[in-house]
Amino acid sequence: MRWQTYQAMVVGALIGVPCVPTAAHADSEPRAALQAACFAPSALSAVPGERAAVRRSYQFDRTPKTDVALAPFTPVPANQRGAIRRVDLPKGEKLIALTFDLCEQRGEIAGYDGDVFDYLRRENIRATVFAGGKWMRSHAARTEQLLSDPLFEIANHGDTHQNLRLADGPMANAEILGPQRAYEAARRRLSENQCAAPVGDAMRNVPSRLSLFRFPYGACNATTLAAVNDAGLLAIQWDVSSGDPDPSLSAQAIAAGIIRRVKPGAIIVAHGNGRGWNMAAALPVAIPKLKALGYQFVTVSELLARGTPVIADSCYDSRPGDTDRYDFPVSLTAKAKSKTSSATALDLPWLESPSSAAAPRRAADKAKTKGATAKARSDRKQD
Repeated sequence: MRWQTYQAMVVGALIGVPCVPTAAHADSEPRAALQAACFAPSALSAVPGERAAVRRSYQFDRTPKTDVALAPFTPVPANQRGAIRRVDLPKGEKLIALTFDLCEQRGEIAGYDGDVFDYLRRENIRATVFAGGKWMRSHAARTEQLLSDPLFEIANHGDTHQNLRLADGPMANAEILGPQRAYEAARRRLSENQCAAPVGDAMRNVPSRLSLFRFPYGACNATTLAAVNDAGLLAIQWDVSSGDPDPSLSAQAIAAGIIRRVKPGAIIVAHGNGRGWNMAAALPVAIPKLKALGYQFVTVSELLARGTPVIADSCYDSRPGDTDRYDFPVSLTAKAKSKTSSATALDLPWLESPSSAAAPRRAADKAKTKGATAKARSDRKQD
């Protein structure tokens, strides 16, 4: 698909909301009807305990074999290849895109933060959800709910959250195509469900394939960046990091950080898989303040349709090279997980924006403990 054609599909103005594209809203009524027909409001709501990850669960690790062909696509055109970090908008437009990653590695079942999505639905906030293929397989019902929801755009976040800076051809291919297959399978399931029959052609308004990709860890190399674009996927990074993977950040700190760094055309990264610590509490703090500043919330595709994407030739968090810290072997991650269930750096590989303050605190605590131990030994010797 040419970029001009892509823009034409989503350009326009939302009904009653100036300066926001209409294409996604043209499908709102049919998709809302589809969701209402297939899911009771209580089924959409947060479930106690669902936010927590299940450790040492391997039942969804293997990608199911299938002979079903993927939906057709066209490679990304030359002028849109690379890592999109934000969008330059026409003067006066204050649009921003909230994005939520749903990461899940092998050997676990990650969570689902229903409180995040309950709030977004309650406040009618549009957002893009970058889901892993394995997450979609292990959360089949939640995936169908999200893809039937007119507020949300679903996107590709790799199959099992592997570092594609280190991936070879077959592994990279599996990471890129696994979520495509998981999404298209979920769409087929929903379309074949009896609940969809009364709403007629509503499934036509559910995209047939994913069109956006976010690299796990925000890390890529030239080869995998090209592979993503060749698969017809725009590579989406971010320019505002919520910092929500850091358990030490309060909801107020997360909200203040977003508000301080956001500007028109921003893409904000957060998490909805239970590893976005305090994000559900931060949203009710941040969203009203952002609205008061005049910001409107759109999906990433809608944001792209309104302006010119700012593209980098490499993937990073806040500066080139800063995601290189995630360059550890996959086998090392698995080994670390098998030995401990504590939250270590290797046990939390979805940390795309860890707090820079956390490491010094840990180092200080370690030094303090070491000093106390040495003093105790000295005291025993003197005794």
